[in-house]
Amino acid sequence: MAASIPTSPPAAVSAGRTPGAGVSGVFGVLAAALALGVAELTAALVGRPQAGPLLAVGSAVIDASPAWLKDFAIRTFGTADKPVLLLTLAAVIAAASAAVGTAAPRRPRLAIAALAGLAAIAGAAALSRPGAGLIDALPAAVGAAGSSFALLYTRRRPRPARESRITLGDVVCYVHPLQLPVPAADRRALLTRGALVLGAAVLTGGAGRVITSARQASADGRALVLPPPAAPARPLPPSVGLRVPGLGPFTTPNDAFYRVDTALIVPRLPHQEWTLRIHGLVDRPVELSFAQVLARPLTERDITLTCVSNEVGGPYAGNARWLGVDLATLLREAGIQPGADQILSRSADGWTASTALESVLDGRDALLAIAMNGSPLPPAHGFPARMIVPGLYGYVSATKWVTDLKLTRFADERAYWTRRGWAERAPIKTASRIEVPKPFAEIPAGPVTVAGTAWAQHRGVAAVEVRGDDAPWRPADLAASAGPDTWRQWHTTWQATPGQHRLQVRATDAGGHTQPAERMPPIPDGATGWHTVLVTVT
Repeated sequence: MAASIPTSPPAAVSAGRTPGAGVSGVFGVLAAALALGVAELTAALVGRPQAGPLLAVGSAVIDASPAWLKDFAIRTFGTADKPVLLLTLAAVIAAASAAVGTAAPRRPRLAIAALAGLAAIAGAAALSRPGAGLIDALPAAVGAAGSSFALLYTRRRPRPARESRITLGDVVCYVHPLQLPVPAADRRALLTRGALVLGAAVLTGGAGRVITSARQASADGRALVLPPPAAPARPLPPSVGLRVPGLGPFTTPNDAFYRVDTALIVPRLPHQEWTLRIHGLVDRPVELSFAQVLARPLTERDITLTCVSNEVGGPYAGNARWLGVDLATLLREAGIQPGADQILSRSADGWTASTALESVLDGRDALLAIAMNGSPLPPAHGFPARMIVPGLYGYVSATKWVTDLKLTRFADERAYWTRRGWAERAPIKTASRIEVPKPFAEIPAGPVTVAGTAWAQHRGVAAVEVRGDDAPWRPADLAASAGPDTWRQWHTTWQATPGQHRLQVRATDAGGHTQPAERMPPIPDGATGWHTVLVTVT
């Protein structure tokens, strides 16, 4: 009688062999991709694109990050800080989903529980956003259902397998399917299922982006016809901009204007639905529609903006011609009550800024702006409306997508950045930068043009001085001034000798204050120090 040697449990195996850990990890990543795709589509269909898991979690991470980390991100990555954050989140999600996928064949219930936990985190992040409702948790829930389906769909063999009976002479062996190579047909089936999940992820995510993009395109103001200003800006002096190669223009084009904010997705507000509410310590609360704003007398002014995150010599400054309604007039019409000293402005995405009321009422050209350089505000720069207050850093004055102005007290309420340790009142500091030559440039010996820009908004630039190495300071030639609220270009000629050299610049404002030499970081109220450029003369 032949001997029977069971090398596996003698019962037939009803389920097929599960894929290896590597394949299971890939299926986990594909399940996460499907989750993000169906969540993106759901968010688009319900009209809440900001509730997509990636954006919701990313926004929550931004809000929870300390000020020093945000400053590091802006300083290190510049305007790419948001894509870097999203890529980092995507990498974390991929790693977590790969781990879930690897565990799914052996512990399917644990894997499903992990997916539910990730969905709960995403849903909680969406619900934490200002103005969120229960509908904002729906994309995360649908995404979790999609990922669970993908894991269950891909984790087993597509057809049942039995243990094999092999006879070797008088010996009968039973071999469990896990001990056999994966048949080619089964590998093809696994690849097919993986491709179907990936295709579904791409289709749902792409459809969500198409729907969101179509809605966003209808929410910009490109078709708007702007009325002429009742108070037009003065013509710019012919010599306001220097024609020096490498030096930026006096007026910054809209597409080159810096953008620093906390919004992972640009809020898109149809101007027909936009309203501005003015309330708080006022006698007569006001609510204005966009049409009512357009019907008011409009003011046009050239104003330079600067971000408090700007390092010494940094790029986060720009000059534009703004069109809008006089902000002080709007507030006075509402009837300002005694004791109010702060304007707490709020954007459509819930971000807040605290502006000193006195800085708006002291006669400067503070605007509720609706246009920039002759065109309606680009969505990235605040359409339908934003605040512009000359002389203050943007985080206390330049709220984009503004929908709410509340008159209150500094002692009673704090805004987004002041809660994180930044100064409540932040006048822009006198600053200057060298733009020509560029840092670490190699230049020929002889006369060299050194040029750049200086600013001291609402005070004006009175003088700029330049020196090479530790030589005495020499005055630079200033371009014409367009007013105290704009920057001012400058240039000088430097006699360059062979070797490595250090160029420095400092500015003095109209009040007689000269930039200090000591370099201080942007936190808590703006950077200080002389901009220094190292060059090699050949």
